[in-house]
Amino acid sequence: MSTTQSERLRGLLEPLVSAADLDLEEIEVSRAGRRRVLRVIVDSEDGATLDACAELSRVISQQLDESDAMGDEEYVLEVSSPGADRPLTEHRHYVRAVGRLVRFQLDDSGELVARVLTVDDEGLDLEVPGVKGRKPTARRIAFGDIAKARVEIEFNRKDKKQEEEA
Repeated sequence: MSTTQSERLRGLLEPLVSAADLDLEEIEVSRAGRRRVLRVIVDSEDGATLDACAELSRVISQQLDESDAMGDEEYVLEVSSPGADRPLTEHRHYVRAVGRLVRFQLDDSGELVARVLTVDDEGLDLEVPGVKGRKPTARRIAFGDIAKARVEIEFNRKDKKQEEEA
């Protein structure tokens, strides 16, 4: 996809996504046989619901039909959320991960799995789970020390509503 088309699509879609109170995470155009696939990945503080993605898909489809941003070739539009295993790359991703268990690949000291407690402009305050009955420990890491980070899926994790009720 040319930079020009990417910029045009982002310029066309960003206001539509923002109007739906969502964040535009990614735009990708790829080939699937004779057709192209336009994937629009969106998210929000509370996550992107199926209904929000469906409504946004209708709005985007209408806007694309009225413009020439995708050219004359056939394409398939997919609007979805990033999924639980997407990498954390933006400050807002870390903010949304507060309370979650995250696997960090650190630049200097290998790997770390810890719960995100707080996020500020410089880095994260973490709670590293204790091993073999030991108490959890606190740790601070700077954003510059993180090579990669992904949320770990927890099947027995309490959600925010359960924590507030407890």
